[in-house]
Amino acid sequence: MQNKQRLELTWIGKENRPRLEPRILLEDQEKSYHAKQRVTDNDLFDNRLIFGDNLLALKALEQEFTDKVKCVFIDPPYNTGSAFEHYDDGVEHSIWLSLMRDRLEILNRLLSRDGSLWVTIDDNEAHYLKVLCDEVFGRPNFIANIVWQKRTSRENRAAVGSSHDHILVYAKMPAPEWKAFRNKLPANDAGFSNPDHDPRGPWRSIPFSAQGFRENQMYKILTPTGKTLDPPKGRCWGATEPEYRKYEADGRVYFPKGGDGRPRIKLFRGEEEGLVPMTWWTAADCGDTEESKKEILALYPDQEPFGTPKPERLLKQIITIATKEGDLVLDSFAGSGTTGAVAQKMKRRWIMVELGEHTYTHIIPRLTKVIDGTDSGGVTESTSWKGGGGFRCFHLAPSLLEKDRFGNLIISKQYNATMLAEAMCKIMGFTYAPSDELYWQQGRSTENDFLYVTTQTLTREQLAKLSDEVGEHRSLLICCAAFRGKADAFPNLTVKKIPSAVLAKCEWGHDDYSLNVANLPKVAPQPEPPADAEQPLTPKQARRRAAQANLFTADSNGGAE
Repeated sequence: MQNKQRLELTWIGKENRPRLEPRILLEDQEKSYHAKQRVTDNDLFDNRLIFGDNLLALKALEQEFTDKVKCVFIDPPYNTGSAFEHYDDGVEHSIWLSLMRDRLEILNRLLSRDGSLWVTIDDNEAHYLKVLCDEVFGRPNFIANIVWQKRTSRENRAAVGSSHDHILVYAKMPAPEWKAFRNKLPANDAGFSNPDHDPRGPWRSIPFSAQGFRENQMYKILTPTGKTLDPPKGRCWGATEPEYRKYEADGRVYFPKGGDGRPRIKLFRGEEEGLVPMTWWTAADCGDTEESKKEILALYPDQEPFGTPKPERLLKQIITIATKEGDLVLDSFAGSGTTGAVAQKMKRRWIMVELGEHTYTHIIPRLTKVIDGTDSGGVTESTSWKGGGGFRCFHLAPSLLEKDRFGNLIISKQYNATMLAEAMCKIMGFTYAPSDELYWQQGRSTENDFLYVTTQTLTREQLAKLSDEVGEHRSLLICCAAFRGKADAFPNLTVKKIPSAVLAKCEWGHDDYSLNVANLPKVAPQPEPPADAEQPLTPKQARRRAAQANLFTADSNGGAE
């Protein structure tokens, strides 16, 4: 068998991967919000807004939400070199690719089997991002490159004005298989009328022919004017003759041109299956950036709007195609919160992640208005949204380990016993599920395998008692400060010390993996070279040299939404 060569994108520092700490999430109940009363029986309350670095947040979600997200929409920084008020949108190309790769890999794991990724990008990185996504998701899983008309006004200052963005779409399965899971778009009402006063109401007609040759669909049809018609050249009729007679008996056959034209079939309002999505999305159908800026200004009249928000109609179109009511939508570059606002109005569950202070100045006030039913803009009317539901606000816990005054890693003093147990469960691959009856059942990996965390030093007698309680048919991983006796003295117990048991598992105390150029380390000043020495590096060359030395440890969070 001939080996197929796999094409991969290469860049400086590609081999460097962060060893992420799986943080726990802490709820900020003062910022969580829910409606004062139920609006419907299906109101959704367990939506999540997470404040923090989005790569760490995705890692924090991985254990609970792997294979559970139906639709991921992200609007990452476009790497244009332009500075926006809410985030810096310009990163060295190689660094940008690494940062996107790290996030896309986790997003791929979070997607359900029938899930899909939708990512907006412009021409600066679109084609590199396409190859990167091919590598992460698999080239057969590429669905489409949708072109969205983001502006209709002419950009006179540019050599060639930019009027579009790309929306790259990938699925967790190959495109032919995913077709069965995507939804069609609702047909519009254009073209419906009732010229023959049909008692069934307004209708529109579709051609009664199909591409190709099918012998049982190659019969003759007589028009009301007495003309005999064969199918158009290269085509056959749209159904067999018995099926055509049923249409005829039901009064659904329409002959245009005064009864002399080819037959068409009546479709009454509400009977159409919907429209297959196309790759050209106009501003008329999905809105543009001017529309989205007006939406934001209506919500925050006294604040500076985002530079590149996305209109609610664009998100509605994506969510309509990719999900059904009750499905989970994730946006890890939340920006101004459009994804969550639209998902809430469309009765979808959602998770959003954002690092900037606009989480509190823009996103939470916006979502509060949506839940209260006081946001009348965007897709509120088209979704018949009346308010309801709620969301929970979380932030990332600090790193589990911190350095003491001697430089040794110890358990962070900010952790109480409950936080420690939950964090150790996540790090050791257990589900945090404390028992109400057995104090030592704090987490489980299977029905008979449990985890117990304590900061005590356990004696041999205490271990023996735990062994008796666990019994022969169960096993227990004990994470403690220290213990006396042999670690393998009890076959149903595994005893490990903390923090030594987790020291090598990940990077500790690393809080920022965001796309912020300001977080990149500065190159140390160099002494003046001799006159015949090599020319000094430019800033860009210096950043590349630093990237090769694996000095880059941070990026900028927040999307270009």
